Amino acid sequence: MSELLPDEEFTARLRALSARYWDTHPFHLRLHAGTLSKDELQLWAANRWYYQRCIPRKDAAILANCPDPDVRRVWRERIVWHDGERAGEGGAENWLRMAESLGLTREEVLDERHVLPGTRFAVDAYVNFARNRPWVEAVASGLTEMFSRGLMTRRLADMRARYPWIAEEGFTYFTTRLKVIEGEGKSTLDLVVRNCATREQQDAAVAALAFKCDVLRAILDAVDYHSGRS
Repeated sequence: MSELLPDEEFTARLRALSARYWDTHPFHLRLHAGTLSKDELQLWAANRWYYQRCIPRKDAAILANCPDPDVRRVWRERIVWHDGERAGEGGAENWLRMAESLGLTREEVLDERHVLPGTRFAVDAYVNFARNRPWVEAVASGLTEMFSRGLMTRRLADMRARYPWIAEEGFTYFTTRLKVIEGEGKSTLDLVVRNCATREQQDAAVAALAFKCDVLRAILDAVDYHSGRS
């Protein structure tokens, strides 16, 4: 059996997966360049909605599998952030406002008529992963948080500049998410490093993060293919 990696080496292996993150996907590059049509932006928002609405379900699966009450107390705040304390609040609600600012109706986003099979397959696989794998692996899969702040900051600036017809209210998801994502990424990394007590667990955590990167890119693959621009 391989020896446990030192924390620094384990962390480096996780961070090295940034090359598999979706920031360099051709669809994202076109989004940031300002070359997407309104229809393509709408398709992106409607498909990303399916991912957003499933995140609390993924987090609930982690809670259900985690025996540590201290971890559960911290992790449940993520569900509250996405679902809100009450109807009309939270990250999911803010994403709906983004979709509306792009010209979609709330009804057509909520009934998921625009969600592509590839998106549904990838996101459902992510939720099932969280349900069926050890909770530490499911937490590790969410370490894409380590890579997302820079992308989100750039996206906010580029969308404001390249798509000036989008109302400022449509960017609320990004402005509110940026306030919490850096802290979440560090706390999640600390949690994974602290709870991977064997090399087998460390390797599984790295594989989980690679899987999540593939899930995200698969979502954009579906949107990109459907847009006919690949």
